[in-house]
Amino acid sequence: MPRTDRHIPSATPETKHFWDAAREGRLILQQCRDCGHTYFPPRPFCSECNSRNVALRQASGRARLYSYVISHRAAPGFEAPYAIAVVELDEGPRMMTNIINVPQTPEALVLDMPLRVAFEKISDDISLPVFEPEGSR
Repeated sequence: MPRTDRHIPSATPETKHFWDAAREGRLILQQCRDCGHTYFPPRPFCSECNSRNVALRQASGRARLYSYVISHRAAPGFEAPYAIAVVELDEGPRMMTNIINVPQTPEALVLDMPLRVAFEKISDDISLPVFEPEGSR
């Protein structure tokens, strides 16, 4: 069921491919055809060499917990406590996200723990990539 109690991102011409793939349950990154750099967030040019010769790349969906903070204050769409995390994708880029299907405690959220992507539908058009521990399903 779509979530309507939180901010819903808007797709732009530069990010539409990302949101379309996420709605289908796929994590898409961009990779520079000139220097090979894979990057996130989506943009029409390489963040390493500024080339506009970029292509879409299917990500593996695997990541490791790089950093996090646990918020103990409720926010629209979130019940406290919840983790605001940065994960490092196997492909290299880091992304801000939430960690699900694990207690939101320092004992359970271990840095470098292996994660995999899941998608949270928040509207008919937008599904957010979130991450859960490997083997939690």
